[in-house]
Amino acid sequence: MRSLGRIPIPAILSFALGGAALLMAQPARSGKPEPAPEQTQKLTASAIQLERIVPPEGLLIPEDTRISIYENVILQLIKTKKFQHVYRSGDRTAADAPDLVILHLIPEAFKPGSQKEREVITIAGATSIKVKVQLTSREGKVLLEKDVEGKVRFYGENLRATYDLAKKVAGVVKGSF
Repeated sequence: MRSLGRIPIPAILSFALGGAALLMAQPARSGKPEPAPEQTQKLTASAIQLERIVPPEGLLIPEDTRISIYENVILQLIKTKKFQHVYRSGDRTAADAPDLVILHLIPEAFKPGSQKEREVITIAGATSIKVKVQLTSREGKVLLEKDVEGKVRFYGENLRATYDLAKKVAGVVKGSF
């Protein structure tokens, strides 16, 4: 069998013919770029209402942490400037909003840390809070669900984790609208 260098000629021919067959089987390109895969559709709303944070049974989250999460999320939602109105849970004026979405934060995990441990041993004492962000319509239809985690690992008070969580929640909301 003849060869060209170390590759036998029949192998080169079959490769060449197979390659030609592959080229012929492909559709011709028009020169236009192909459209990007369909992206998730953005949500629209002029108002958002944040519901109270109620941990499931068996998950203990201190009251000051829950309040801090709530207040920080309210502030971060206002900073997004995506909504004309940001309502608190129980606000009766929210009933007049024509396209209101409701934000639920469902706690899934809470690990209390220690500020002293973080300052002494940087690999210990982290505080973390994990929640499921759920956006629903007024009728209760789920529009978006995503897990978000807030942490404070190195320096800072334990409630700094609530600020980190609030920024991430606002990022999810901002990216969805």
